[in-house]
Amino acid sequence: MERRSLLAAGVGLGAVALAGRPAPVWAAAVPRLSAGDVAAGRRLFAAGAYARLDEVLPRLLAAARHSTDQGPAGAARAADVWALASQLAVKHGRSEAAGAYAERAGAAARRSGNPVVLAAAARAAATPLRRTARTDEALHLLEEARAHLTAGSRPTAAELEAAGLVALTAAYTAAQAHLPATAGDFAAQAEESTHRLARHRHAAGTRELTAGQCALYRIGIHRHLGDVDTALAAARRLRPEQLPTAERRARAATDTARALLDAGDAAGAFTQLRLVELAAPLEARRPSVRVLTARVAELRPGLPGLSDYARRTAVSPL
Repeated sequence: MERRSLLAAGVGLGAVALAGRPAPVWAAAVPRLSAGDVAAGRRLFAAGAYARLDEVLPRLLAAARHSTDQGPAGAARAADVWALASQLAVKHGRSEAAGAYAERAGAAARRSGNPVVLAAAARAAATPLRRTARTDEALHLLEEARAHLTAGSRPTAAELEAAGLVALTAAYTAAQAHLPATAGDFAAQAEESTHRLARHRHAAGTRELTAGQCALYRIGIHRHLGDVDTALAAARRLRPEQLPTAERRARAATDTARALLDAGDAAGAFTQLRLVELAAPLEARRPSVRVLTARVAELRPGLPGLSDYARRTAVSPL
């Protein structure tokens, strides 16, 4: 009998609406995780469909527990699911849960032996680590992951991309810790990986590591280092079409809103918050973004449309 996919009533149906792809169907008595299941979950996250992903995540996690013991490929798929769960917990402001999921992602990634999967797990772990004042640990983990990826003389396209993404995460982490030289070095490494990836003959299809992604990170990096003018200059250079997903476009607008608030421009920040909602409505309801809305309301309570926006986004997606 043909094995059916995990997510008939979950990720598959959501992914159809978001990506126009055939829906997988659910029939397995014991959950079995496929690469398609993981990719469907990733598409929901990229689209900012966090409520839908919340609904199907328990199925993915149950399948991931079984998949960890199904050889290196199964462990790699499980690691991807745990990393996704960690990223979703971060979106909901749940740092403790994010850390627990990231720890499981790391364990599964080590079982896979795949340096690209290990890098993704390290990136997932970095956010809860730095949010709990463990920046040194986060940077060490990221540096170790990048070293594995760049050990060979001729990295694959996947390894180049993973190395660049790890460097971006490390740059942002260093900036939050007010380490300008370290942040600058990692940002430069990410941009070098981006250039090399663009020239790589096997780098086909949509990539996460792009010049636009590097520019997005520059906004947050310079803002955390206290250079708001440079952060806003990076924001002006960035074009939304350079970012391939709704989640990334919302992140760019969020980071720009933060920089504008630091510069005292509450009206400009509110314009960016509107763009957050336009790109991915549930992003505007995230706890950290609602804090920005409250700050704008405190500074400029009479801005046209602000009251309606605040009411619309006041309800958490949870």
